[in-house]
Parts: sequence; C-alpha cells; structure tokens
Amino acid sequence: MNLWRKKSLDQLIQFSQGKSGLKKTLGAYDLTLLGIGAIIGTGIFVLTGIAAAEHAGPALMLSFIVAGLACGFAALAYAEFAALCPVSGSAYTYSYTTLGEFVAWLIGWALVLEYGLASSTVAIGWSAYFVKLIEGLGFNLPAALTSPPAAGGVINLPAIIICLLVTTLLSLGIRESAKVNNVMVAIKLTVVALFIGVGVWYVKPANWVPFMPFGISGIWSGAAIVFFAYIGFDAVSTAAEEVKNPQRDLPIGIIASLAICTVLYIIVSAIMTGIVPYSQFAGVSAPVALAMQVAGQNWVAGLVSIGAISGITTVLLVMMFGQTRVFYAMSRDGLLPPLFSKIHPKHATPFISTWITGITVAVISGFVPIQVVAEMVNLGTLSAFVMVSLGVVLLRYQRPDLQRPFRCPGVPYTPLLAIVFCTFLMFSLPYTTWMLFLKWMGLGVIIYFGYGYRHSLLAQPSSNPQGTNTEK
Repeated sequence: MNLWRKKSLDQLIQFSQGKSGLKKTLGAYDLTLLGIGAIIGTGIFVLTGIAAAEHAGPALMLSFIVAGLACGFAALAYAEFAALCPVSGSAYTYSYTTLGEFVAWLIGWALVLEYGLASSTVAIGWSAYFVKLIEGLGFNLPAALTSPPAAGGVINLPAIIICLLVTTLLSLGIRESAKVNNVMVAIKLTVVALFIGVGVWYVKPANWVPFMPFGISGIWSGAAIVFFAYIGFDAVSTAAEEVKNPQRDLPIGIIASLAICTVLYIIVSAIMTGIVPYSQFAGVSAPVALAMQVAGQNWVAGLVSIGAISGITTVLLVMMFGQTRVFYAMSRDGLLPPLFSKIHPKHATPFISTWITGITVAVISGFVPIQVVAEMVNLGTLSAFVMVSLGVVLLRYQRPDLQRPFRCPGVPYTPLLAIVFCTFLMFSLPYTTWMLFLKWMGLGVIIYFGYGYRHSLLAQPSSNPQGTNTEK
C-alpha cells in the first residue's frame, strides 16, 4: 500500500500549459476582485462585534494584524505554488506534488469545510440580513420560512433560494460569474469606504481605553475568531486554469486582495470600536450598522445592510466556485467519481459538480442550524495553509532547479512563520471544535480507502500521471 505516491510536478506544469477544457478568461484585475469578493463578507459585517466584545476589545485591530500576518505569510507560499503550477485544486494539488496522495486527500477533504460548509454558513447569514432589510421596507416573511426546524421554523427559504441562484450563475460560466462578482465587490467596497469616510468623524479616543481589556491572550483568541474574515484569498488559486496569464496574474490577485482587505479591516475595526464602547457589541449581529446608528447616521446604517448583502453574496459565489474546482481536480485524479469532472460542452464548466455542490449547500443552509461551523472552517483552512507552507520549503530543497515565476521571499523563514502562526491559531480554537474536526477527517479517511485509493489514476499503470481526464 503506497499512501505517499506523488503526482509528477514536471508533467503537472506541462499540463498547465495545455488545454484543460476550462475557458481562460480571467486577468489580474478579475482575480483581485475575486479575492476581495471572497474575503470581505461575514467576517467584517458579523464577527467583528463578537471578537471585540468577548475577546480583544479595542485591540481588535491588533487581532486583525496577527491574523493578517498569518495569512500573509501563507499567501506568499500560495503565490509561489500557483505561479509554478497553475492548475485547479489549490492546496490539494500543491500537497499532491510534495507530500503525497494521502495528505493531499486529507487537505482536499479539509477544504470542503472551508468552501462547502462555509458556503452554508454564509447563506444563512445572507438570509438574516435579507430578512432584516425587507422588514425595514415593510415586508415580513413568516418565521416558519426563515429558520430551520431546530430553530422553531420549517425551512430557511431565502438561504435556499440564494444558493440555487448562485449555482445557476456558476453553471453558466466563469466569465459571467466574474462580471457579477465585480459589480457586487464595487458595491460593498463603496459601502465600506462610506462607513470609513463618515465614521471617522465620530470616533471618541476615550472608547479605546482600556485598549487591551482581555490582555495578550485576548488578542490571540480574537485573531483566531477574525481569521474567518480572511478566508477566501486562497480561492483565487482554484481559478488557475481559467487565467489568461497565470504566472503573472495569480500572485498579483492573491497578494493584492489580501493586502487591500487587511488595511480595510484594521481601519474599520479602529473606527467601529472608537464610536461604540467594545462591551456594547455583545450579542450584536450587525456591529458595523450599530456603529452608524450610534453615530446618528441611520441612512448609512441602511446602506451598510445593502453592502452586507452584496458582500455576503460574493463570498457565497467565490466559496461555491472554489468548492466545485477542488471537486473537479480530485475527480480528475480519480479520487472522486468521474461525474465531478464532467465539463459542459457549451459553458465549459464542471456543471454536475457545480449542481451537486449547490444543492448540498442549499439543503444544509435551509434545514440545519450551524453554530460552531465557523471555528471548524477555520481549523480546516489553517491546516491547508500549514501544508502549503510546508510544501514550499520541501520543494525548494527537492527541486531547486525549477524555474519559479514567483519566488516566496525569505524561504525557509517566511513559510515557517506561516506554519508557526497558523499552528498557534489552530490550538487557540476550542476542544469541541477539534473533536468535530477529527470526526470529519475520520469520515474522509473512510471515503479515501473505500473509493479514492483504488480508483486513483496513480494506481492505474496505464494512466496519465498528471491526472488528466478527457471525459466530457
């Protein structure tokens, strides 16, 4: 039994230069907005209040810096891999070439948490903001149609509808999806800029005292929570096979989107805690809107709700996109059934994978109340970041001869810093989250040995080692 068999990096690079069946239509601008679309959403509009009230206080801005550094170090590692072998699959594909098939499967399975379950959580958040917005316009939906059975309702219908609408858009093609994403990102960036431009005049420095009410440990635990606000920049790399000039544009998209969002997060958290004393954010699900209400700017608060809906919509779009591309890559390698990599003849999208993802996300968001999923998503994502960072170090020593279009600076120190930061954040998460995560990974191991190990293309003597699949 060979659990550590690896894909040939040379053949993978050669394959990336050929045709995969996916349309190459994206540029650096699209990728940057794709990253911003994935990053700015639930984290800034929902989790900032919880992190400020219960973990970091005004030092929330330092929590964002810590989480941003962890992601920044990992982003440089992602950028090197993405430019070297621009192939769908992100951390899964990178791990396959450096750490072997079994580790790659585990990372791919963990990415289902980041992209799949996170999509369900985001859809539920979208539903809450949507219901609140239409109530402000005088329309009321029955409670039975806006919450799952466990919460006293029957079905979360808005969450299901938005999931199916996004799935339809994704199945029509990446160009169409990117256009919608770009418009939505423009709306939410305008709203964030408006919040900053208006809110800065209502900041009271006295609200920043005490600055660290929960101490250093509060900054770290706050960073572990707001890390969710950064999830998504790595989704840029899942679009690798649909980029016109991936060696140049992928590093730009990954690093630029993360840098822009980090600066915005720090400014927003500083203004938010400067307007409202941190303790008043306890139990608040719309902290940014609350800050504007306290400032007496209710019209801005209303626009923040619109921005939140736009922001959460783009997160849902990019997360579901990322999930379908990871499934596509795993299926092409034989670890999942061939239908996951079946390409639509007209739209050039993995349409079956897209609809399987969309329906699953819709069902979960419509009927299941997810409470600790944000922490599970963080754990799955952090583990992927650790493996990608480790892979960059290993590959530098295993294959120093490779021509790298983008080189992660400071190797091995930069990737090692990413590993240290991410590992520390992982162990800052609750014990119950770890138990659920281990059960999820155990299920993944069962599926791998039940199907993936035997059907892997690397297990077939006559197969193409890079894992291509020409089935249409």
